Amino acid sequence: MSKVRVLVVDDSALMRKLIPQMLESDPMIEVVGTAMDGNFCLKKIEELQPNVITLDLQMPAMNGIDTLKEIMRRHPLPVIVVSSHSTEGASVTLKALGLGAFDFVAKPRDATTQMAETARELIAKIKAAAGGKVVRPGSLPGVLERPEKISAAKSGPPPSKLVAIGISTGGPQALEFLLAQLPPDFPGAIVVVQHMPEGFTEMFARRLDEISSLRVKEARSGDLLEAGRVLICPGSRHMKVKRMTRGDVVVLNEDARVNGHRPSVDVLFQSVAEEFGPQAVAALMTGMGDDGAEGLGAVKKAGGVTIAQSEASCVVFGMPKAAIERGYATRVVALDVLSVTLQALCSRSDRRGADGGAGKAVRAGL
Repeated sequence: MSKVRVLVVDDSALMRKLIPQMLESDPMIEVVGTAMDGNFCLKKIEELQPNVITLDLQMPAMNGIDTLKEIMRRHPLPVIVVSSHSTEGASVTLKALGLGAFDFVAKPRDATTQMAETARELIAKIKAAAGGKVVRPGSLPGVLERPEKISAAKSGPPPSKLVAIGISTGGPQALEFLLAQLPPDFPGAIVVVQHMPEGFTEMFARRLDEISSLRVKEARSGDLLEAGRVLICPGSRHMKVKRMTRGDVVVLNEDARVNGHRPSVDVLFQSVAEEFGPQAVAALMTGMGDDGAEGLGAVKKAGGVTIAQSEASCVVFGMPKAAIERGYATRVVALDVLSVTLQALCSRSDRRGADGGAGKAVRAGL
């Protein structure tokens, strides 16, 4: 295999030195150049023909967002944003993901203790980007107007099913698309683990709440699982579900990482299997790695419905592929029909329960 050619774009001379140092430990990555702002970046793309770009968003002259727009217009390449942990940094990073950035890595708060971890994450995402897809702005239908919501009813019926979603690279755009398609009277409760660091998930949940008819919020321990409500696991926490007499809730913890992740999809799916069994629907969507595959198997074994997103509709097929290859997905569903599938499975008129404890995967929308 040829090396992945990387262009590093950052106005900080220190970061233009540190990022190449992080990447040089991997023999399959070659930093072909650096650029101090967007104008230099666009010129060097022409000269150096990189496969992947790392991009700082807070730069003088042409900032990162404007640079990203030009990259997507002129040279649609995978771009990994290198973002600050600040509120402003989180906001502009989510905007960049909506404009076609492949993924992001948060700059280490402490260069002495977090550099090795950041380097591993950046290397993995660069390799995934080199083999993944570029999702250009507008390739998924957007939201035309602010959706109508239904207020939570104090004495409304309990959720018909619990829908658990695990997702990673490519997730923000895919979740925006999926949730925007679900109606305000969706009868299921939804819990989501999106691989995303602390400081980003709250703003991400707010963004999803703005574009969706459902009620979306970052989860807190004790939050009730309610019909038409979506709970997003906070970064750097694990999320489990628990059935209680006063109502079913989510519980957060700070246990050790699982599969290198906190939050981990496997942690959520395992608890969903234990607590909800046949009343669960688990969906493993776009993302790198295999987090969630074994958890999906647990949901299947417990009698729940298990879904893997189709390869053609994934930005990165890693997580769904791992589950499919292990025989844990009873349905393989394309992103554009996933909302219809969830509505059918969660319909209060559907009393059949789980449909797929065994057998081959059913494919939809391929």
